[in-house]
Amino acid sequence: MMASIQPPHTSEQLLVSFPAEHVLLLTLNRPKQLNAMTPQMQNDLKQVLNWFEDEPSLWVAIVTGAGRVFCAGADLKAWNNDQQSGVTDEQEGVVANVFGFGSISRRQSKKPIIAAVNGGGAYGGGTEMVLNCDYVVAGDQAKFALPEVKRGVIAVQGGIPRLSQIAGHHLAAELLLLGRTITAAEAQGRYGFVNQVVPASEVIPTAIAVANEINKNSPDAVQATKRGLLLSQEYGHSQMLLAHAFASECRGVYKGDNIKEGLKAFTEKRAPRWTNPSKL
Repeated sequence: MMASIQPPHTSEQLLVSFPAEHVLLLTLNRPKQLNAMTPQMQNDLKQVLNWFEDEPSLWVAIVTGAGRVFCAGADLKAWNNDQQSGVTDEQEGVVANVFGFGSISRRQSKKPIIAAVNGGGAYGGGTEMVLNCDYVVAGDQAKFALPEVKRGVIAVQGGIPRLSQIAGHHLAAELLLLGRTITAAEAQGRYGFVNQVVPASEVIPTAIAVANEINKNSPDAVQATKRGLLLSQEYGHSQMLLAHAFASECRGVYKGDNIKEGLKAFTEKRAPRWTNPSKL
């Protein structure tokens, strides 16, 4: 199955692989620069993730980084060169970039995305990417920071609302206004945006295991549930608005083939054999 699909061509800054059935693995590949984001890497991520959204045989994506750090954020040296030369159109770029930093930090994907945070962790925009993933596996030595204020910058690519939603106003303010660095254990226990902390050597295997566990479930139901989570962020506790907005996804699931297979497998006391979902 995996051999038959052809992802978009990417530069050497992004590695694309398929470590398990229905699973896409994206590896940021600028290890000497701590995977600091470039326009080329961001465009690579955008092209592949847009393709992933429409590829029915891929159900879960994992994002990680090569080398010592998941992603150190923006390339500040390049940004400084732009600032010093008078290129100051960052605001326009942020508004135009609908998917956010790394094409992930504001992306509302219909499919689960797992962050596998290796090595030294994620900083700035790298942390904003992590905050918008659905499941986060971090190495036990990983650290996280939103240090934008220390450089006269703002975590405007999605970090502010996502962290506030996850951790609450006061803990979000602690990270965002002080620009302090926290450990993976703190990110899991105090701030609540890391699901698992594991030894560094286990980050990728654990992320793949989580993807495989998700894929034991109906992909129709998983994708519709993901949509429900996104709608809940938008509509909050308004059950009526949520039910109205969520109606088309529910109809798609209940009229699809996988619900029939799931119920039949239950009555026959066997594991279900899911097929690629129809477009919900």
